Amino acid sequence: MNVHDSEKMLGILEEEGFVSTPHPREADLIIFNTCSIRQKAEQKFFSELGRIKSYKRFNPLLRIAVAGCIAQQEGKAIFKRAPYVDFVFGPQNILSLRHFVSDGRSSVATEENPGIAEEVLPVRRSPGISAWVTIMYGCNNFCSYCVVPYTRGRERSRPSEHILSEVSALSEQGFGEITLLGQNVNSYKSDVGFPELLGRLDRIGGIKRIRFVTSHPKDLSPGLINAIAELPKVCEHIHLPLQSGSTRILTKMNRRYSFEEYLEKVNALRARIPDIAITTDIIAGFPGETSDDHKSTLRALSEIEFDGIFAFMFSPRPRTKAAGMRGHLPEETRTGRLLEILSLQDSITERKNASLQGSVMQVLAEGPAESGNGNLTGRTRTNKIVDFTAHEKMAGQQLKVAILRGRKHSLEGKIVD
Repeated sequence: MNVHDSEKMLGILEEEGFVSTPHPREADLIIFNTCSIRQKAEQKFFSELGRIKSYKRFNPLLRIAVAGCIAQQEGKAIFKRAPYVDFVFGPQNILSLRHFVSDGRSSVATEENPGIAEEVLPVRRSPGISAWVTIMYGCNNFCSYCVVPYTRGRERSRPSEHILSEVSALSEQGFGEITLLGQNVNSYKSDVGFPELLGRLDRIGGIKRIRFVTSHPKDLSPGLINAIAELPKVCEHIHLPLQSGSTRILTKMNRRYSFEEYLEKVNALRARIPDIAITTDIIAGFPGETSDDHKSTLRALSEIEFDGIFAFMFSPRPRTKAAGMRGHLPEETRTGRLLEILSLQDSITERKNASLQGSVMQVLAEGPAESGNGNLTGRTRTNKIVDFTAHEKMAGQQLKVAILRGRKHSLEGKIVD
């Protein structure tokens, strides 16, 4: 979401006559687009902000802005901590950037923006194969550990015609894959629901693949499962955050499902779409988590066998209920549990990837592989990374690739004639 928000900022700035530079010392405007989902990201931001303080001595006309979730969370307090900052604006007020660069006054824009879903912002995307498309803003779930409802506001869905128009334009620009963004795409509701929106997008010519993030398990409906199974452009991959394998901890997290209910959703997905890839999020060391709760999470990973996970230590965030809970665990305990989770999942992912050796998969070629050596990289419909030898002119094409080797985090293959 932050990457796409930055693309919107670039779109606004280009309309105002700005061009980007990779060298901050050459800039007339520096924007920090921040994340506050974990404490470590917040610490890194303030450290980096302090490092550019001296830039204003070399360029008195330099303006510094802070955007994103830390901006929304801290507001005017950022000026007290860093008085050399000129502008603070939250994720709901990206459009205010236009007014700031035109009048140049120091200000704060962190108010609730009920009209955000109706705004049509210019977007400056880098040339490529894939594009992000926002379908909704905010979140109504108030999970006890999560700061997002306080920084991105309440749920608001964009009108379907705005989304269809944007995706049609992306098709004309040569983008072959779109990823729909929302804090909980399953709760998208405008003139149509989310499965119906997918059906309309599936009919747009030129688009080869449709992905979406993120899905909340409590709102995963039979209609969405059927849409993934039946719509040819919707990829067979879903990111479905579990967070914990312990129902007791899930209740403390205010996730509003039990582990057994989550498992039923997974089984329904696999019964309808046997080859679907399922990835998830896990939080290690939530307040009050016992050794038995942790073991329940390890058992859940072994039972479900996710294709991949994002796992993090619990990090207390301002204004969240979990920050004030009793039973916060020592960092040493949280670190140990996180390492156990990651080690177990690495072995599962490596085994699942190895099982694909000898298969032929459809891969959308994206561009040069990080390893170089004349290889391209791409993704399967199940969102697995594949490196293979091919000419870079083949980027953007869907290719049949035989899988030669399954690695821990990617696959190696060769094009099938």
